[in-house]
Amino acid sequence: MTLTTFSLKGWAEQQFGPIDGLVQGIAVATVIGICAQFLSEHYGAPAMLMALLLGIAFHFLAEEGRCVSGINFTARTVLRMGVALLGARISVELLIGLGVELIGLVVLGVVVTILFAWVGAKFLGRGWRFALLTGGSVAICGASAAMAIAAVLPKNEHSERNLLFTVLSVTVLSTIAMIVYPIIAQTLGMDEQMIGVFLGGTIHDVAQVVGAGFSVSDAAGETATLVKLIRVSMLAPVVLLFALMFRNMESDADESGKPAVKPPLVPGFVIAFMVFAGLNSLGLIPAVVASFLSELSRWALLIAIAAVGMKCSLKTIFDVGGQAIILIVAETVFLALFILGGLWYLK
Repeated sequence: MTLTTFSLKGWAEQQFGPIDGLVQGIAVATVIGICAQFLSEHYGAPAMLMALLLGIAFHFLAEEGRCVSGINFTARTVLRMGVALLGARISVELLIGLGVELIGLVVLGVVVTILFAWVGAKFLGRGWRFALLTGGSVAICGASAAMAIAAVLPKNEHSERNLLFTVLSVTVLSTIAMIVYPIIAQTLGMDEQMIGVFLGGTIHDVAQVVGAGFSVSDAAGETATLVKLIRVSMLAPVVLLFALMFRNMESDADESGKPAVKPPLVPGFVIAFMVFAGLNSLGLIPAVVASFLSELSRWALLIAIAAVGMKCSLKTIFDVGGQAIILIVAETVFLALFILGGLWYLK
């Protein structure tokens, strides 16, 4: 018993660093996540945004000290766990319920937005990593997509800064869209289904989609949520494609000077995402369990983004430049116009 415990402890310390530091770092990120949720529930601020900003305020903990290994573990491993558990929200039944034409519009919106980001980044002099990160987050599901895509892209010295900027930007833009888009849709005289498709197909984060949809009507809210989950289901194939495309491209050496380890052919968290989605599609995950896994995923991502925030200072985010802001705003506007145009064409 003692030997087994010792062996497990030794393996864990070899993989992640000192156990005490691991626990302390996770605990700090968890407390920040709980505080962010409290602020969200009592003051209406997006929880992800609060977790990010509070995390940045505690940046000094990630620079040195006993919490560093736990913060790194949370920002990487807990993040991937949260993305994997998102699969429990997805089922084939969701896809069938909307119809082939609208599903095609939503999927095409994801593809063309990422392509637009690639072209726009070249035009503005930004790198392809930044293009895929921002384009994927706008096209799919905001902060969750940004974190999942960042996990498979080759790393460089700007990776963490770009991730923080993207999460901050899509959260702010999503909150603005939650307020403005329902007004635009109703002004254009859309019916409830069209409003739901527009809101679910354009707003970045799930929470803001739900808020915007149900602010119009129950029918619009249900349709918006359904469409949004179809966009979320695109996360696995997009991340898998990126992982395969850039698997042979080396990341920069890490902070310890060790060369980066070549990633697996298919990232484990992508496989887990697809397994959960498959089980849910087959009806093998009870509704109560699916709800629990969905909530667990939300908390894991909230805690992970707090850790990501702690790993980067506010100054480095501002260093990203005005072109980056132009790009992510342009991507958001492009997606909205594309979905609007598609809806009028299919009408």
